[in-house]
Amino acid sequence: MVASAFLEGFDVQRIQLTDLTINCASEGSGPSVLLLHGHPQTHVVWRKVAPRLLAAGYRVIAPDLRGYGDSDKPDSDPSHLPYSKRVMAADQIALMEHLGCETFSVVGHDRGGRVAHRLALDFPDAVERLVVLDIAPTATMYAETNKEFATRYFWWFFLIQPDGLPEKMIASDPEYFLRRHISGQVKIDGSVEEEVIAEYLRTYKNPATLHAICEDYRAAASIDLEHDREDQDNRIDAPLLAIWGEQGVVGELYDVKATWQAKANNVSGVALPCGHAIPEEAPEQLTAHVLEFLAG
Repeated sequence: MVASAFLEGFDVQRIQLTDLTINCASEGSGPSVLLLHGHPQTHVVWRKVAPRLLAAGYRVIAPDLRGYGDSDKPDSDPSHLPYSKRVMAADQIALMEHLGCETFSVVGHDRGGRVAHRLALDFPDAVERLVVLDIAPTATMYAETNKEFATRYFWWFFLIQPDGLPEKMIASDPEYFLRRHISGQVKIDGSVEEEVIAEYLRTYKNPATLHAICEDYRAAASIDLEHDREDQDNRIDAPLLAIWGEQGVVGELYDVKATWQAKANNVSGVALPCGHAIPEEAPEQLTAHVLEFLAG
């Protein structure tokens, strides 16, 4: 266990679970809040939010998802099941059980929001409250895909290509792809510090990371949709707060709150004046809304 270089007041450790090791920052002793990052970030995306939640009296756990950051990158298979959101959600249950957290709230951004969605469906007794950041449900976004969405979220269709094509192309210049990806989604200049980009790049350059990321997206376009079809009549019981960036693609192309009202029984929603990277662009406003929501 070592002190985090990015999350003030937090320690980072690699936690061995049954079938993989998860890299995780954690601190605190109050009610538990699990923070799940997206692509192309790691748990470091919560550096401006986690200390505020900690100061408010919460126990905060911020892992790297499987395949990302310094967590293990298990082999995949032709079905992409090892990177399905069902399996990634089960990772988080195992992690929280290891840490002694039987119930907890979840805040998920981007890919982490999709893992959080599956957590709330598969483990309803564990998830007390759910916050999803700048996403609509995966099945909804694919079903309503049009030219504008496919153009602005091109990686949804690029990263799912087979036979290692996107991995090889990104590996030719991962820094260029990472910087273009981040700059295209962040609307508030200076929100992602240069040292943070360097930290994201440190693990993004790993070929195993690139393959895992592509498998995450391939799963989203295949087996995750199968699981969603199986659960199409199931609704999330936990109170759900949807927050989106009013300058981002999701906020511009979807009625975000309505998409979640189709999936959950108790939904509230709010837009923030930023782009996609809400934890980095609008951390104070995000934390205020999350704290109010967690307090019920």
